[in-house]
Amino acid sequence: MPTPDTIGTRRIDALRAPHLGGRTWTAILAVGLVGQLAWVIENMYLNLFVYDTISTDPAIIAIMVAASAVAATAATLLFGAWSDRLARRREFVAIGYIVWGLVTAAFGLVGGGASGALSDGASGASTAAAATATAVIAVIALDCVMSFIGSGANDAAFAAWVTDSTVPANRGRVDGWLAIMPLIGMLLVFVLLDPLTQSGQWGLFFGIVGGITVITGIAAWFLVRDRGVAKHPHGVLRAIFEGLRPQTVRREPALFLTLAIWTVVGISSQVFLPYVLIYLRYSLALDGYAIVLGVVLLLASALSVAGGRLMDRIGKPRFLPYAVGAFAAGLIAMTFVREMTGVIAAATVMMAGMMASVAAVSAMTRDRTPEDRAGGVQGARMIMAILIPMLIGPAIGAAVISGADHTYVDLGVSHPVPGPEIFLAAAVVLVVVPPLAMLRARMLRRGEKALAATPADRA
Repeated sequence: MPTPDTIGTRRIDALRAPHLGGRTWTAILAVGLVGQLAWVIENMYLNLFVYDTISTDPAIIAIMVAASAVAATAATLLFGAWSDRLARRREFVAIGYIVWGLVTAAFGLVGGGASGALSDGASGASTAAAATATAVIAVIALDCVMSFIGSGANDAAFAAWVTDSTVPANRGRVDGWLAIMPLIGMLLVFVLLDPLTQSGQWGLFFGIVGGITVITGIAAWFLVRDRGVAKHPHGVLRAIFEGLRPQTVRREPALFLTLAIWTVVGISSQVFLPYVLIYLRYSLALDGYAIVLGVVLLLASALSVAGGRLMDRIGKPRFLPYAVGAFAAGLIAMTFVREMTGVIAAATVMMAGMMASVAAVSAMTRDRTPEDRAGGVQGARMIMAILIPMLIGPAIGAAVISGADHTYVDLGVSHPVPGPEIFLAAAVVLVVVPPLAMLRARMLRRGEKALAATPADRA
């Protein structure tokens, strides 16, 4: 008797061994890590770049995050369906990463221009306001271009290729490793590149990350091998809209309930993530905040990898409540800690829980993905796991920051900063996860009974 989370999976697992070869693991880890390294820049350091060099208004960060999420979702819908239609992922990954790296490096040029504009406009308030507006528009526009290209390569093509290359028996391990890639990416940036941001060398900072992304795109051409999945029979536009039709949602309720859980986890994450660097640097004023983050990310990564193995052993649905519970506990603890040791302990639980939650829902989503629509499902995933959270989460965070009215004074000027309330708000969002998980389990039990029933039973 198949278990609920293997009914309707995209291929018969017995036909494929769960072992992954060295080339596949190398591609998963290398392409996955560098993709997340680039996303660290977009999701966190770009916010810090705007805060440091252009404006301290949290609403600008929320708008930038939302605009880039729209661009990323459009790209994932388009390139996911396109790669399904062609039944090829390699070109989208390799060429996409190369262009992605070039656009990332271009932020160094925008940064220099923005800083110069702000300096030249210091003689008059109206000129300074115009320079700020121009800089904001330029950065948001380039961010949207970068997000469009990066999501097409990473969130659509690479994510679909990972689904093509794995089976339910090994997805806990694979998604456990992929879930820690943002943490490792953050760690590498904090240890190796954060000093550049503190000294104002943003051009070199963006150039290094862009160059690494270009090199990875070249390597991906040789590492990524298409798996020979069936071509999707419909055209790209039809495939895009087919994946979002109400009939599709009704036909695959477990898949979309899994994505709904991912939506809630994503909203919770986005309430605090866009502002967490600003919180550590300016609110807590931790002198060794880079050390704090380094320790947290190492510990959280180790816990997440261990969690991936445990997930494969006990099952993804059973693992999910523990992961979400750890995430919520860490968020609540972060509202009370102020000193370095307490922050390390609370943030480790928070980040490990967040990554484990993402790994669980990601693997559960792959298990429910139809064989010929791995790329198309990435579009639905992007809407529910990325777009909606990035529209709602940062807006909640900005509202909480504005309402709490925490500030710091620099050269006699008061600037708004995030307070610990953002973590409590993020924890409150997670209360929606348990009822969604219970509804999903109920739907799967119904599907199992319907599959096991004979025609006579149905009559």
